[in-house]
Amino acid sequence: MELAHRMTALTGDGSDGWDVFYKARALKKQGHPIIELTIGEHDIHTHVDILAAMGRSARGGHTGYAAVPGTEGLRTAISRRIEQQSGLPTTQDNILITPGGQSALFAAHMAVLNPGDIALYCDPYYATYPGTIRGTGALDRAILCDPAYDFQPQATDLEAAARGARSLLVNSPNNPTGVVYDRATWEAIAQTCIAHDLWLISDEVYDTQVWQGAHISPRSLNGMQERTLVIGSMSKSHAMTGSRIGWICGPVGVIEHLTNFATHTTYGVPGFIQDAAQFALSQGQALEDEVAAPFRRRRRIALDLIAQQNLLRAVPCSGAMYLMLDIRATGLSGEAFAHALLDAHQIAVMPGESFGQAAAGHIRVAMTVADDHFTKALTDLLSFAAEFDENKRRF
Repeated sequence: MELAHRMTALTGDGSDGWDVFYKARALKKQGHPIIELTIGEHDIHTHVDILAAMGRSARGGHTGYAAVPGTEGLRTAISRRIEQQSGLPTTQDNILITPGGQSALFAAHMAVLNPGDIALYCDPYYATYPGTIRGTGALDRAILCDPAYDFQPQATDLEAAARGARSLLVNSPNNPTGVVYDRATWEAIAQTCIAHDLWLISDEVYDTQVWQGAHISPRSLNGMQERTLVIGSMSKSHAMTGSRIGWICGPVGVIEHLTNFATHTTYGVPGFIQDAAQFALSQGQALEDEVAAPFRRRRRIALDLIAQQNLLRAVPCSGAMYLMLDIRATGLSGEAFAHALLDAHQIAVMPGESFGQAAAGHIRVAMTVADDHFTKALTDLLSFAAEFDENKRRF
């Protein structure tokens, strides 16, 4: 008996660049004091007031089936938040609640792709993007984003890739690079989508973590509202990663079909979790700022340390909880550097190759440990690179 191709082809053959992550986890399990700067998991827990709201809702009886598109209260809260951010009229009918942002990504692609369609995404990319597309039966096509342009997709590359495609997936603030797309980039994306009649799927789960510049949702650009599906989540903005609460914002007709899809797949999200999310959103920007504050601090720590040397270059870290470092001056690949750093200093970072071809020769540093540990780890990382470079010059 054979499994369906959509299952066996989700990921490619060979190393996917995550070997250093698995190695670090194995060492940590053995008792080694590994400093993990690998995945985007907050070093704080979900706020106790959110957990209290979740408990009150559960004890109050909201533990049965919830409405499949989501509770009216949560959908209204999200629509108001999006309307305030984008300036576009948005109602609960534009919102579908999903069990996390990943579920929203898959559902959005299922809504706009037929088997065999070409779906675009930008490289470097979040690890699940290619598999999400392949899971729909579509063909994934990467757009290489040059580090010379700080990994922002260029109009010529978008135009070349768009011929024959059906959709484009973008992510700003970006994981893994920490880059926030500027208006010129968004205008190029919008022009490409309109010219080639593409659906745009905009992953905006880091919209509360913008350190420099401004977050622009492409749904707000001329001609884009009816062809854009926005992916949101409580995971990064409110440190609710394990609660699995996300959403899709899109045209009413698309949301109606997506609700039907959810009826046949996830059948909604637990009501007490939705009530906790609604409570969290009611706390406004103050709580979002509190959750984001550690990453803002650590970004400043990192930039100050990096400014004291001239070997490694930081890709402009304008948003999200990650720092992308260009380590090509050492002569090592991202994978080789990450493995050597783990062996020498028990510091785990992600090789750029984990996120596609474009970030080869880079490493991604997640700013997800306490300030003092982060400072020491990054200091050791920079010293390690300098020592390696000195040895290379000597011999």
